[in-house]
Amino acid sequence: MKKQIAIFASGSGSNAENIIRYFQHSPQAEIALLVCNRPDAPVLQRVQPFGTPCSLITPSGLQDPDTILPILQNKQIDFIVLAGFLLRIPAFLVEAYPQAIVNIHPALLPKFGGKGMYGINIHRAVLEAGETRSGVTIHYINEHFDEGEHIAQYTCPVLSDDTPESLAGRILELEHRHYPAVIEKLLG
Repeated sequence: MKKQIAIFASGSGSNAENIIRYFQHSPQAEIALLVCNRPDAPVLQRVQPFGTPCSLITPSGLQDPDTILPILQNKQIDFIVLAGFLLRIPAFLVEAYPQAIVNIHPALLPKFGGKGMYGINIHRAVLEAGETRSGVTIHYINEHFDEGEHIAQYTCPVLSDDTPESLAGRILELEHRHYPAVIEKLLG
């Protein structure tokens, strides 16, 4: 049986699209569902050509086991991948999917993590701190922002003439290159 993956996303969806493409013909897993918390999120249009079923969830719905769990159970979800999902995952969901919810963070945790550390904010903070390396951290989710067990980290240099946007571009390349392959390994 193929593993059933749900992608949780809130934004533009380049990682979601990349993961869907990666697993499109996989004998091991398939993307069975996209869960999104913003009805205007570009990710919803981005995944349409793939025919990926989508479910909109409100912040309160995510916090309600009687709302989110049936959505996931209906699609027989085995594994959850966060791809730019900006809401905190509730403890009951972490308990329902132990070691089966992963995230990619666009910095080298434990630095530059936690509430408010997302998007361009992270890259700005990395540059302001004078870091010479940045990268991505793929980690399991627990009930706290960006504190779950690390699975893998991949790095790139911070260049002297970097802007938050130029650094963000190199980080996104790392995300696209490594996230799907790490997910595949975790599904074993």
